[in-house]
Amino acid sequence: MRLAYFSSMKTVFVTVGTTSFDELIEAITSSATVEVLKARGYEKLVLQVGKGTVFPSPETCTEMTLETFRYKDSIAEDIRSAHLIISHAGAGSCLEALGAGKPLLVVVNDKLMNNHQLELARQLYSDSHLLYCTCSTLTETLRTMDISVLQPFLLGQPQNFANFLDKALGLK
Repeated sequence: MRLAYFSSMKTVFVTVGTTSFDELIEAITSSATVEVLKARGYEKLVLQVGKGTVFPSPETCTEMTLETFRYKDSIAEDIRSAHLIISHAGAGSCLEALGAGKPLLVVVNDKLMNNHQLELARQLYSDSHLLYCTCSTLTETLRTMDISVLQPFLLGQPQNFANFLDKALGLK
């Protein structure tokens, strides 16, 4: 039996899924954003950078404990141990974070054409399940966010999620 190690550090987990979203990784590790995270009591930053070319090392972010990786078989433990999840707006990443009952801040990649991610984020935001922003508004969103207003997203009814996605993407 393996004993799980639970860190007492207040942790932010950032995921870009299987994509490349270097702009988010650069924005979250900027000195201004790290300063805001520290002011909010966060002490550790865990980055899943996917296919990106930006791969921050602990030496590039000395103000917080930093872990960086590309992929793991499962990020469930990273999600479970996080106090805040910051994610790209992929449906799978959003669903996994919301299913774990964690506060979620979605960063929409506004450089994508025909951005269905924005539609998904807006719908989940309007239902009070998450907060969202873009890379250019990330620092200010973190500074002013109130995660206490977020409502749980209830899982276990796949048809409800399918209907939700259809509605969010304008298919219904």
